[in-house]
Amino acid sequence: MTKFEDLGLRPEILTAIAELGYDAPMPVQEQVIPFMLEQSGDLVALAQTGTGKTAAFGLPLFTLIAPAEQNIQALVLSPTRELCIQIAKDLKNYAHLQKGVKVVPVYGGENIVTQLRQLDTPPQILVATPGRLIDLIERGKVNLANVRYLVLDEADEMLNMGFQEDVERILQETPAERRTLLFSATMPAEIACIAKKYMRHATEISVGVRNAGADNVDHVYYMVQARHRYLALKRIVDMNPDIYGIVFCRTRQETKEVAEKLMADGYNADALHGDLSQPQRDTVMSKFRLRHLQLLVATDVAARGLDVSDLTHVINYNLPDDVEIYTHRSGRTGRAHKSGVSVSIIHSRERHRIREIERMIKKTFRQERVPNGIDICKRQLFHLIGRMETVDVNSVEIEPFMPHVFSKLEYLSKDEIIRRFVSLEFNRFLDYYKNAEDLNLPEQPTRDATRREKPARSERHSSGAKRGQRVRLKLNLGTRQNATTRSILGAINEVTNDKSISIGDIEITHKFTFFDVFADQADKVLDAFAHSGGPLEVTVVETRDRDDKRPFRSDKKQTARSDSRRAKDRSHSRSSERSSRRRDDNSAVVNSEKPWRRKRY
Repeated sequence: MTKFEDLGLRPEILTAIAELGYDAPMPVQEQVIPFMLEQSGDLVALAQTGTGKTAAFGLPLFTLIAPAEQNIQALVLSPTRELCIQIAKDLKNYAHLQKGVKVVPVYGGENIVTQLRQLDTPPQILVATPGRLIDLIERGKVNLANVRYLVLDEADEMLNMGFQEDVERILQETPAERRTLLFSATMPAEIACIAKKYMRHATEISVGVRNAGADNVDHVYYMVQARHRYLALKRIVDMNPDIYGIVFCRTRQETKEVAEKLMADGYNADALHGDLSQPQRDTVMSKFRLRHLQLLVATDVAARGLDVSDLTHVINYNLPDDVEIYTHRSGRTGRAHKSGVSVSIIHSRERHRIREIERMIKKTFRQERVPNGIDICKRQLFHLIGRMETVDVNSVEIEPFMPHVFSKLEYLSKDEIIRRFVSLEFNRFLDYYKNAEDLNLPEQPTRDATRREKPARSERHSSGAKRGQRVRLKLNLGTRQNATTRSILGAINEVTNDKSISIGDIEITHKFTFFDVFADQADKVLDAFAHSGGPLEVTVVETRDRDDKRPFRSDKKQTARSDSRRAKDRSHSRSSERSSRRRDDNSAVVNSEKPWRRKRY
């Protein structure tokens, strides 16, 4: 077993980390520390959030820098002020026995005058957020000409937050011969691009599988109707009385609403979102770190950079739009060899997104049923009994009150005292969950069962005049979004969640797709798209009897179009391709494999 003493760190650093309770290096530290001390090249280190990356780059930095030199020798870039503060705090703890070493954090949201004063004597290590650092560079207060080590921490989050231009600007301010150390939980294309452009023959160290989730996090999902999402959240929380976790929501408004509902229902919860001032954020986070709050309801942006230990649960009230964001969310629990649970509350049309995340993080999700009232009451009752068994009894302090207590309860038997004690806490759950409805969606039939139940083709086609009618529908998706027949069928199956719908002739134009279905299935398709909440819209073009072989109006329109008009359209399509893509990029990210899925920003 490797020990810190075997890694070549300075004695005063070893003493400091021993005081902090560090017994043995974690896997990322075991690989990164020797590389930084023994090699001279650049590094790309891929490891999940909470695996000890700060110590991995921080401990060797104090061995590599020269305390006698009064200039910035190491620069650590962080995506958020919270993470910046936490990194600086950890580095100061590591170096508190090393004389002459100064660590200064600079970040937005704090009075810049205070930070300017701290920089009057240049530190050896500067921890900074990109925006504030550029401000200080432009003021002439920070000089990066002597930087020998540049650390990009949580680089993928930094790029997700739109800091790529700022990061590249800062990289240009540093010497070309510097060593660049990039730490990230995932490896998106933008990270690879920066590594290729600004790093020299970088060595890659991966702890675990690239872009994979943490091994000690259990991934669970519950499937309910969208309107039951909050009720399911409460049951999940009630089923875990000792829960200490973060509930992730998609928007600020949703964050406020969920937190307000939880607080109104008696839960120890509060919200963290972008509308809060820095003092308000600090107050909320202080309460959460002290466990005065059990639940923190937050947006992804507001929660970036939070470093809170011992989280038991991360709850995805909504799945994130980007699969990589899920990796960061789930990585906030199960840290430092401890176990955690990542919970997702979804509806039936999001099942395919669970499969996407599974492929990305290379972990399997387990579907569980939303607990009913009996399950919750049972769990709460035994939790209460467990608390009673382990409670600390201060006999000296409580003894003067016991004679009066005994006299008040002497008419009650032992069994009756226990029943009344239990009922104090148990009755409120029993009353609330009495006759509570089942929130679970009906089980989906298996593929074999669906095949057995599906009527024969002759039966389906002989179901009467209504089935004989065809309805021509128009979908606002065409070749300019790289639509194909296969992708159109996939979009319809995904939105309707019903593969029994018979899709007829499909015609794809530049802006639209026309397809026909039987009349008795048209309403199902129209309703599914109307309630999907997505960008796709379906409208009716024309209805025609099955025996009528004439083309639909859209077909005639396309057939009658002259060759010159077709050539003009092709020319127009090519000339406007760039502007069309620009418009699409501003509103959605469309790929050729799944052109119906948009990416929100």
